[in-house]
Amino acid sequence: MLSTIARLNAREILDSRGNPTIEVDLITSNGLIGRAAVPSGASTGANEALELRDGDKSRYGGNGVLKAIKSVREEISAALVGKSVLDQAALDDLLIKLDGMENKSRLGANAMLGVSMAAAHAAAMAEGLPLYRHFAKDGAITLPAPMLNIFNGGKHAEQSADMQEFMVLPAGVASFREAVRAGSEIYQALKKIVKERHMGTAVGDEGGFAFKVASNRESLELVLKAIERAGYTPGKQVFMGLDVAATELWADGKYTLARDGATLTSAQMVDMYEKWVRDFPIISIEDGLAEGDWEGWAALTQRIGDRVQLVGDDLFTTNPKIIKQGIERKAANAVLIKLNQIGTVSETLEAIRTTRQAGWNAVVSHRSGETEDTTIADLAVGVSAGQIKTGAPARGERTAKYNRILRIEGELQDRAVYAGMSAYDRFLKKKV
Repeated sequence: MLSTIARLNAREILDSRGNPTIEVDLITSNGLIGRAAVPSGASTGANEALELRDGDKSRYGGNGVLKAIKSVREEISAALVGKSVLDQAALDDLLIKLDGMENKSRLGANAMLGVSMAAAHAAAMAEGLPLYRHFAKDGAITLPAPMLNIFNGGKHAEQSADMQEFMVLPAGVASFREAVRAGSEIYQALKKIVKERHMGTAVGDEGGFAFKVASNRESLELVLKAIERAGYTPGKQVFMGLDVAATELWADGKYTLARDGATLTSAQMVDMYEKWVRDFPIISIEDGLAEGDWEGWAALTQRIGDRVQLVGDDLFTTNPKIIKQGIERKAANAVLIKLNQIGTVSETLEAIRTTRQAGWNAVVSHRSGETEDTTIADLAVGVSAGQIKTGAPARGERTAKYNRILRIEGELQDRAVYAGMSAYDRFLKKKV
């Protein structure tokens, strides 16, 4: 009885873009409090589970979450009080059935996820375990290689590059703390470079710098210079990664790259990526093509999938059913994992299992509208995902995740295993 749900509460808090989001408290019968805050995305896939927003223009421009809070306090609470927090799958299944909608739009995916995550926190406390150990069960613990977004574009930084994220991946260093140090030093080096060129040092939604560039290729060149300026060897210690968010560039079967003054076919996009992979130490490309361009994804995977991690985000929306379609079509070779795309912890874990069973990589990810909640840090460690993507080494909602893993590394001491190059070995063996 000590691990049963006694009460649920929820409140409006602010996310990193200054918009409201929901935070949930789950209180057990012996007074434990599991707390979780739900993030929100700007660049979203069509098949994502839906947030419940109020639509009342007199509050937060219609973005309030009082309806989601009501879902938690009333209907969800009535159904879950008295249930054990130790059976995550049963709780999440109850939530899914209670909502009854494929896209979780009735109760709201934000309300459901807040409860699901809070239950995981409460369960870990009931077990006397840190959250990452709760996720790991009796499995191995591995610290993920970070993917640090040091230059923002696309929807995260208008008037900048067309591509949404330019990342550095310090996979070739010895530990997670050295990877964070490398990311921070490269970030600061990029700041110095753009200041020297009088390009401005404003930052985008995810903490990366946001400045005008003459072309998308120039963005890659600047990131490469920053790696070198910071004293790291590109393609050995530090690699590069992209999140193109190509769905935002796609219309009428073509991709418009405004910064390059170009409109490209799917085949031409593939050609461009192949050249970039030859010219730069790029080891990961996320959403290189649009979510509806399945033929293009298959062609991209066939062309460079042996040399580059090709991550589906909008393409898969952390949905096991859609991931299975991608596996069958041989479109991509990795999946971005976002809790709020699917709406419950159990479905997220299923998405990770489905991804791994195919021999694909799983990348645990934040959202552009984030909070100080660090659940994804524990998730990435607990399931030994091997990679985590949580923005720049700047802004508190981003650094909170990195700092959480640094603390875990300290707890583990000499038992801490850094995934490092292991996620990319199979690509590097084929890279020319």
